[in-house]
Amino acid sequence: MPQQGQAARIDWFNFSTPAMRAFHMAWLAFFLCFFAWFGIAPLMPVIREQMQLSKEQVGWCVIGSVSITILARLVIGWLCDRIGPRLAFTWLLVLGSLPVMGIALAYDFKTFLLFRVLIGAIGASFVITQCHTSLMFAPNCVGTANATTAGWGNLGGGAAQFAMPLAFTLFVGMLGFSGAAGWRLAMIVAGITCAAAGVAYYFLTQDTPEGNFRELRAAGKLAPAATSGAAFFEVCRDPRVWALFVMYGGCFGIELTINNVAALYFVDYFDEFRRMDSAQALQTAGLIAGLFGLMNIFARTLGGVFGDKFGRRWGPPGRVRWLFAALFCEGLTLMLFSQMSTLWAAIPSLVLFSLFVQMSEGATFAVAPFINPRAVGSVAGIVGAGGNAAAVAAGFLFKSSSLEWSTALLLLGVAVTACSFLSFTVSLGARPEMADRPVLRPAAASAAELATAEA
Repeated sequence: MPQQGQAARIDWFNFSTPAMRAFHMAWLAFFLCFFAWFGIAPLMPVIREQMQLSKEQVGWCVIGSVSITILARLVIGWLCDRIGPRLAFTWLLVLGSLPVMGIALAYDFKTFLLFRVLIGAIGASFVITQCHTSLMFAPNCVGTANATTAGWGNLGGGAAQFAMPLAFTLFVGMLGFSGAAGWRLAMIVAGITCAAAGVAYYFLTQDTPEGNFRELRAAGKLAPAATSGAAFFEVCRDPRVWALFVMYGGCFGIELTINNVAALYFVDYFDEFRRMDSAQALQTAGLIAGLFGLMNIFARTLGGVFGDKFGRRWGPPGRVRWLFAALFCEGLTLMLFSQMSTLWAAIPSLVLFSLFVQMSEGATFAVAPFINPRAVGSVAGIVGAGGNAAAVAAGFLFKSSSLEWSTALLLLGVAVTACSFLSFTVSLGARPEMADRPVLRPAAASAAELATAEA
């Protein structure tokens, strides 16, 4: 049975219940954040030429785009447990839109890198998305809900790969702006859209099926905000959280890296692009790179669906077995993609690799809500930060002037395959999933009652 009013199924076309409003607003807001976060990536061939950026400077941009997100996800996870996902998302969208628009003011490498780093803060939106759906949906479908909202949100990265070059072409080719102004105007539009979504999130959602955190605390139905700090440190001491941190780095960290480098990789390493003019090469590379992100339309959901199915069949340990299988196959397909030297072979291998990347992400967050349901935001924040930490580490491979990018991708494939074996360290017990305690802890609950609930 659903607990604390949580939805026991996903009613895809229903916009009237609190759970489904949160579901649809969460993925849409995350989509816009992801779009703005990586909107600059497919335009890098143009920006590199205009600003005369070296390979090392491009590498620093790759690293910078995902670096601040590590800290942002840790903070936003704690903040979700303290003030609730509704207010957390509202403030993140509104404040995060400022550097998205601000990058239009960058006229040299230093200012461009500064804004590229600051834009990365909106990547913390993923944590709020996962926290909100974990609060709204019951254990039997929480994996599917988490995977779908995250997957549809991640579509923003794929959409940006082909939409931003088109926007650039619109501003330059049809409206007569210069190339330097075209990409800046495109980013301003993306920032304004994020700010508008923040306002909509405030008015259209609530924190839980029962209401907002503030009202629940006033009614004595939720533990005081001050206890969120203790819950956060409890999560930090759990080795299973850090195992998931590394494994999520092996999937989402790879997705972030591919989103950042895919367009440049195709332009620089495939002969077919040398026969195109710069505008055609930009649009074609963006379209192909976009295929990677667009797999999120169903692939991440599949990871969550299979996680829920394995959970119903074998209990929580079944979810972990599925995570291992998906992540292991991801590593193998990444190594395969890295060795492709012709476009006709690279595209299908990219799509296959993308399938396992996103299923692994869905599988990870089909496990995460069962680690510590009293601190869903904190778990999501730490695990989510693992993706960005891995992306930062991977960025140094692409910054090196002595290492070919195809070799860097091969090394990443080996690392992903190795980290899949960490799943054997994640123990969830074999209790029936629907017997799990609610994610909301009443203010009057005693330590003894909580200990009993854990048993």
